Amino acid sequence: MEKNHHLPLYATKSAKARIAFQLFALSLFVGICFIFVYRVSNIPSEEEAGRWAWIGLFLSELWFCFYWFMTLVVRWNPIYRCTFKDRLSISRYEEALPNIDIFVCTADPMIEPPAMVINTVLSVMAYDYPPQKLNVYLSDDGGSDLTFYAMVEASSFSKIWLPFCKKFKVEPRSPEAYFRTAVLEPLEDPVKAKERSSIKKSYEGMKKRIETTTKLGRISEEIRKQHKGFREWNSVASRRYHQTILQILVHAKDPKAVDIEGQPLPTLVYLAREKRPQYHHNFKAGSVNALIRVSSRISNGPIILILDCDMYSNNSESMRDAVCFFMDEEKGHEVGFVQFPQSFENLTKNDVYGSSLNVEIHGFDGNGGPCFIGTGCFHRRNALCGQKYSDQECKENWKGWNDIKMEETASVLEDTSKVLASCTYEEKYAQWGNEMGLKYGCPVEDVITGLAIQCRGWRSIYFNPERKGFLGLAPTTLLQTLIQHRRWSEGDFQIFVSRYCPFVYGYKKIPLKLQLSYCPYLLWAPNCLATLYYVAVPSLCLLSGIPLFPKISSAWVLPFAFVIIVHRAYSLGEFVWCGGTFQGWWNEQRMWLFKRISSYFFAFIDNILKLMGFTDSAFAITAKVAETDVSQRCEQELMEFGASSPMFTVIATMALLNAFCFVGGMKRVLMDMQSWFSNPFTLQILLCALLVIISLPVYQGLFLRKDEGRMPSSVTQWSLMFAALACALACY
Repeated sequence: MEKNHHLPLYATKSAKARIAFQLFALSLFVGICFIFVYRVSNIPSEEEAGRWAWIGLFLSELWFCFYWFMTLVVRWNPIYRCTFKDRLSISRYEEALPNIDIFVCTADPMIEPPAMVINTVLSVMAYDYPPQKLNVYLSDDGGSDLTFYAMVEASSFSKIWLPFCKKFKVEPRSPEAYFRTAVLEPLEDPVKAKERSSIKKSYEGMKKRIETTTKLGRISEEIRKQHKGFREWNSVASRRYHQTILQILVHAKDPKAVDIEGQPLPTLVYLAREKRPQYHHNFKAGSVNALIRVSSRISNGPIILILDCDMYSNNSESMRDAVCFFMDEEKGHEVGFVQFPQSFENLTKNDVYGSSLNVEIHGFDGNGGPCFIGTGCFHRRNALCGQKYSDQECKENWKGWNDIKMEETASVLEDTSKVLASCTYEEKYAQWGNEMGLKYGCPVEDVITGLAIQCRGWRSIYFNPERKGFLGLAPTTLLQTLIQHRRWSEGDFQIFVSRYCPFVYGYKKIPLKLQLSYCPYLLWAPNCLATLYYVAVPSLCLLSGIPLFPKISSAWVLPFAFVIIVHRAYSLGEFVWCGGTFQGWWNEQRMWLFKRISSYFFAFIDNILKLMGFTDSAFAITAKVAETDVSQRCEQELMEFGASSPMFTVIATMALLNAFCFVGGMKRVLMDMQSWFSNPFTLQILLCALLVIISLPVYQGLFLRKDEGRMPSSVTQWSLMFAALACALACY
């Protein structure tokens, strides 16, 4: 038995077929070098037209090569993790399982409905983990009594939901997701069927009450009498002006805090931190930091799980999976955080908006650890609170993890903890948001916080189990997707041009390969320049009669063909191997283009303006629930435009410009009577045709569709004018 005490709790495996990938990368690099030789050796003279267009194209290709090299560094050595959670049953581990504090964050009951929020809360309360060691906190930055009412309902429903989940080992443990996906078995236990029917009825009744109250927009007097916490809203002026509201709905010390079978319930806490107009609240980062402080007074779990309110637990064993990394005897003390993938439940078969994340984070892990992506992440409290890693000091004494007990009553804890969520607390302790907790001043506080933890010497882990740990909601419209990526890319580039740039902040603190691994994400925004150039200039030069690529009959066409075909073929093969479809891959190529010429372009401009002092960072919440007709079009995989946006104007202008240029290019070929092989514009026409095919949904939205998801007429008019003007200037 003594040997069992030292068995590893997780294993790391390298990806297979790395030699084949390395040969592919080497051959691609050789092809790129030949393209550069062609560009340098065939630069037009100063007297020839198109010299600057040629040089601009060469610079764009240099950028693409540099960016490809950055992605190559990330993909060079991917690793995969597996856990041995069955070994946690050894008494030495089981008795020492740490208390875990779970933070669920919400900000607006209209965008993030309370019924959805409590499904996430109930799913994490039902983890396959000792309930007395679970502490669930909801941060409501909307300060809404509607959300609080939903939490009161959830605390009562948990008394029947948790025993049902554990008795029949149901998955997933979000009631909404379970009842939506549960399949009746032919020989199902009649006891289970009866209990499920009863609990489903209770859940639907609770859901109806919450949705009715939310639609009404206020809490009735009858409901207010159900819990003392509603009295807090008597002194609330608005969601941006109110005192700290802290209510412990389920308290571990309360003998009544048990389910219908007499088993203890997890601690459940509602927090709406104080808001005053004269104090900056720092968005989600400020919300999480308030939770860190309040939870340190109430439960002080050494492990913290951070979740968005739409990201419910899809795997009841995720908690034990994460604990395996922290409790491993050999390397567990090095781990600062364990990141699970961000997966979505509402993706269509072909993922029209390209929301599924790629395989690069596995390579990120192989280079020193993944970044923190804001949700689905288990943190070591000490690491999150600014402690530096020390091999000697950080070897945890497991039996000391759970020494802090909640001895005070719920009312005492509420009264003494409120000050920790006040507006003035961080004025006294300025290290919050800087040296402690999530960092302030950046739209992507998660990435910069994860980098800081790594620079303090901690290791991060990426774990992607066969059954997804968490499932959330992806954007259901093109505009939501573009706005989300605009915020991400703006924040990422803001990091790159700040003192937190990995090459500066991480110098001699993290490996160079990890510093480089951040670049493909931090450089999303400047990607727009080369992409916009490649999308617009070759097409306009086609109208102007300026060739920019070799003839098909020339040997120089081979490196272009090789790089394009081999690189895209590998991309398609990888996408299908990961479970995607050809149409899904094609949609991802389209979104690759749309994001770079719109989201990243505006994010780049925003960063330039911010550096010049003209604008400040803002935080936009992505809507989590779509209207019925929008959802139906999403299920039909119709691209949703609907609203007017400058980003749509750019996309539509580029689509129309390439359509006009394609027609002009074909006219040139037919009039010149040259064969495709000898025509110097063949590759430009093919590039233009490819861009036209990619933009087919845009043409449909502009001219063919009649539903509410079509492109607004104002966007159509402006884009037609801009595209026609650009083509006229090119022909002039």
